Amino acid sequence: MSAPQKQTQKSRRWWGPYLLGIGCLLVIAIAAFATKSQWMPLVNVPGMAGTDSLQEDAADPHAGHDHGQAGHSEAASIELSDRGLKNIGFKPFVVEPTPYERVLTLPAIVVERPGGSQIHITAPLTGIVTQILAANGEAIEPGQPLFELRLTQEDIVNAQRDYLTTNANLEIVNREIKRLESLGEGVIAGKRILEQEYERQKLEVALRANEQAMLLHGLSDEQVAAIRQTGQLFRNLTVYAPEHTDTEEACRGPHLFTIQRLGVARGEQIEVGRELAVLADHCELHVEGIAFEDDAAEIREAARERKEVSARLLRGDSQGSLVRGLTIRYVADQIDPTSRALKVYLSLPNEVALDRTEGDSKRFLEWRYKPGQRMEIRVPVETWQDQLVLPVTAVVDEGAEVYAYRQNGDHFDQVPVHVIYRDQESVVIANDGALYAQDVVAGDGAFQMHLALKNKAGGGIDPHAGHNH
Repeated sequence: MSAPQKQTQKSRRWWGPYLLGIGCLLVIAIAAFATKSQWMPLVNVPGMAGTDSLQEDAADPHAGHDHGQAGHSEAASIELSDRGLKNIGFKPFVVEPTPYERVLTLPAIVVERPGGSQIHITAPLTGIVTQILAANGEAIEPGQPLFELRLTQEDIVNAQRDYLTTNANLEIVNREIKRLESLGEGVIAGKRILEQEYERQKLEVALRANEQAMLLHGLSDEQVAAIRQTGQLFRNLTVYAPEHTDTEEACRGPHLFTIQRLGVARGEQIEVGRELAVLADHCELHVEGIAFEDDAAEIREAARERKEVSARLLRGDSQGSLVRGLTIRYVADQIDPTSRALKVYLSLPNEVALDRTEGDSKRFLEWRYKPGQRMEIRVPVETWQDQLVLPVTAVVDEGAEVYAYRQNGDHFDQVPVHVIYRDQESVVIANDGALYAQDVVAGDGAFQMHLALKNKAGGGIDPHAGHNH
């Protein structure tokens, strides 16, 4: 082999490994550049951070943003877009020192007023039901006719007959006295006129007794007067709705009765005292709260001072609006020997939720509060001044820790807080520097923020990976 050929072969042996090494370095450089978003945050190299940080600042509109709070940590901070805040139902809450009223929360139920909410309509006389003028569930006014009865009771028939007979005899005596007085003095002895006067007085007494007997049997004054004017026996009786006798009801709508139950049918023979219908007067109801024996002293104090009690209607898993301005009407004078429960009663003014009239001119009402509905009453016990009070939805429990989420510019910082007291609606936070007046926290949406922060810390799949913000 010649010298030049040997030199060429030697050069090839030297350049082969060199080119292979350069190729490997290029592959590694390309791979490193493609995956720099993953390894770059873990490396703090002064020379390399400069260019990349400038690129990130140009891409991130929040780069270099001052969050306004010392000790800001990305690990305990979450940033959400405007759409994200709407999705979680975010509502800001401004922290302000305010009085907090500690309350005693009691389960309760709406009940009717004993002796006041139900009125039983009974048959005043024996007879046959000829007409039913009201429908079940109909709203009726006081004095409205309810039933027509055809009288078959012998006592009322005899009372009417005696009344008409006495009235006829009285008219005869009056005519006789008038005739005797027209004859003049001296013709007829005064003794005869005096005898007729005595007879008239006896008949008037008997007539009044007959009137009272018919009234006791259920006839009205108008019906008795009609019997006397027409001279005919009264065959039919109309049963009317009674007038209101309770004037202390705090009614917030038309004070009407409702036909709660009809107890007879048309053509039915009924006896005296038979129940015809049950009327309901739900213009005012009672709330029956269940307390423990140990709560008796605090309830007694609230009743003595006439403190304002509130109640809330429970609908399944939700809660209705709060009814304010209620007071304790009375506390039961006995404790249930089995459950050791003490019952507390409040007056509940009712209001009409639906008022409609059907084609047959019958009116129907639906009251907002009905017997049997579950409620929750809140009896005030004591007031604490200058407390940091947050909505119960503004804090998140995680084991022994409780967190609130304070707004810090475009971020929300996780803030550990100490809970002094809480109820079903509010949380009292210790004024220990964790939160200050005028801080804005997430009143609603804090729990969703907490989940998002845990997901961020857990290293889950980033939905924005590969996107330049």
